[in-house]
Amino acid sequence: MHPPLAALPRFETQRLTIMPLTMADADAVTSLTDDVAITGVVHFLPSPFTRLDAEALIDQNGNDTCFLGALFQDQLVGIVGLHARGDDRLEIGYWIGTKFQRRGYAGEAVSGTIDVLKNRYPTRRVIAECRPCNDASWTLLQKLGFRATGLQADRPGRELLALE
Repeated sequence: MHPPLAALPRFETQRLTIMPLTMADADAVTSLTDDVAITGVVHFLPSPFTRLDAEALIDQNGNDTCFLGALFQDQLVGIVGLHARGDDRLEIGYWIGTKFQRRGYAGEAVSGTIDVLKNRYPTRRVIAECRPCNDASWTLLQKLGFRATGLQADRPGRELLALE
């Protein structure tokens, strides 16, 4: 039996502290996420993204099949999400606030999260869904060791990548 994702502890990377989102983060999540550059590419985020939307998102952290982590460096710079897909896979996703992009935060957060997952869930395969036209994410995922599986992802327009 695997430990629930909701129990994932706080951890740190070189520049980031990654910890479960809480309701105290709702205003920061709203401010970071209410941006069409984010809501336009993350399929489950409504636009505009309101405080009620942030609260509903954060509320998912009580579900043992989900972890939504805040990426902090003095302030919220992004979010990393994990979702259990059956008993054998963990899906990772992320978004970085527009003003914090191109600083390496996504790569650092995803790499650090993968390290934690390998130790806590060694038998589970880490996957990601990505639009092939999303060059930044596609390139980042490949740099971190993800490879295209040749399979369509569950979400329309996305391909399934798996960590090798």
